[in-house]
Amino acid sequence: MIKKILTKILVWEAKMAIKRHKPEIVGITGSVGKSSTKEAVAAVLERKGSVRKSAKSYNSELGLALAVLGLKTAWRSPLGWIKNVFYGFKEIFNLPAGKAGKKFPEILVLEMGVDRPRDFEKMLNIVKPDIGIVTAMGEPPVHVEFFSGPEEVAREKSKLIKVLPASGWAILNFDDLAVLDMKSKTGARAISFGLGKGADVIASNYKISEEGISFKMEYKGASVPVKLKNVFGKHYIYSALAAAAAGIAHEMNLIEISEALSLAEPLPGRMRLIPGIKNSLILDDSYNASPLATHAALDTLKELEAARKIVAFGDMLEIGKFTIVAHQAVGEKVAKTADYFVTVGPRSRFAAEESLAEGMQKEQVASFSEAREAAAHLKKIIKEGDLILVKGSQSMRMERVTEELMAHPEKAASMLARQDEYWKNKE
Repeated sequence: MIKKILTKILVWEAKMAIKRHKPEIVGITGSVGKSSTKEAVAAVLERKGSVRKSAKSYNSELGLALAVLGLKTAWRSPLGWIKNVFYGFKEIFNLPAGKAGKKFPEILVLEMGVDRPRDFEKMLNIVKPDIGIVTAMGEPPVHVEFFSGPEEVAREKSKLIKVLPASGWAILNFDDLAVLDMKSKTGARAISFGLGKGADVIASNYKISEEGISFKMEYKGASVPVKLKNVFGKHYIYSALAAAAAGIAHEMNLIEISEALSLAEPLPGRMRLIPGIKNSLILDDSYNASPLATHAALDTLKELEAARKIVAFGDMLEIGKFTIVAHQAVGEKVAKTADYFVTVGPRSRFAAEESLAEGMQKEQVASFSEAREAAAHLKKIIKEGDLILVKGSQSMRMERVTEELMAHPEKAASMLARQDEYWKNKE
């Protein structure tokens, strides 16, 4: 009850702040890649004006209101929420962008995620985006549990594109048919991005190394090299291309965009390469997991060179009736990619069983109930030169595996996901 009241107040404050300050709004949705795309878009558009972006991954109705107001969640602190309401009220009467003193940002870059039907309507009651970006849907998409199927998830997320004004921009993933189909649902100008011919903004000749990702970005006959430092995984290319499209919508040239992307920093728990114990390396992707993102992480693991490759994999949640088959598909792919497979949680046992059926030996596969148990086992088997991919849904707390295996665990607070007091005290 109290949460509902607080949400209503903060939502009202967010709407009033938008009404008064009239910022440009960029909304980002999709089943994967929202956070990395948000960071890339913000890095590019900072060249055009002051930017406020969603903190961490606040992408619910309440999270969206907090993001608009530049506030952080107070978790279970009543005093913290009272302060948020107070500061939210102050934000309404903040000086408009362009005037002296503290400024409300000119551009808001906001994640807009959905868990259930009609979630998007609640968020569109708060913001009316000028630019809508859809990253990817995947098969099955994450958060499908409360929908009838992938098609209903796509319909829900397409609401972002439907409400765009004619003067706005729909930025769509050309390589995802469910996303590209949304082009017919908008009266806004559309720009597509992807790796395949036919997209408006294209990446080609991409390479993944221990330094990061490099590729050639093309648009209307022009091309520039792009280097993304300290990030790994093909999905980062898509995030960069979406951000480039946002820059193009703001009449930026490709050189400006490439320079901005080179300065973007990866978020904790998203495909970061971290030094591990015994001179190993950890590919930390522990923030969250969906089928599409997990397969992308395994593809990246396959491309990187290492003496041995190990996968530490926690359950993928919120995929409903697709749970068994999705985990089995991961197990099948791991058998073709890794030398050792360590799973955490009851659902990932389906993956472990499938990896054995696909040819892995019993001594190569181990299953545990909890992340710390898996970390203890991994400490025993890791050798110099190993590369360990750590992946799993938030509730599996796979960042605990990474922390136990880090060569410098004292850096965990700045490098890993879920390091604030709330998560540290949560079992």
